[in-house]
Amino acid sequence: MADDVFKALADPTRRCILDELTDRNGQTLFEICGRLVTKHGLGLSRQAVSQHLAVLEAAGLVATRREGRYKFHDLNTRPLERIVTRWLGPQTPRTPESTP
Repeated sequence: MADDVFKALADPTRRCILDELTDRNGQTLFEICGRLVTKHGLGLSRQAVSQHLAVLEAAGLVATRREGRYKFHDLNTRPLERIVTRWLGPQTPRTPESTP
């Protein structure tokens, strides 16, 4: 599972999509495409963005829900939390100054 998360995060476009869902969760494909163009200058086709979303969903980083004809995409941070906990444990976050 962690391999899927790292693969998903390796692509800068997918990281931009996650940034947009962090800014505003619950977006449709159309909304995500528009924000990628206006904020990041990424003129991708809806099909290309849809494929990126599929990778993010397979990694568990994006969850989808349908309401009528619309499909909404929501950020799921649980896979990231598992990765952080794996190496840092459940203790308080470390700062560069406190790291040996």
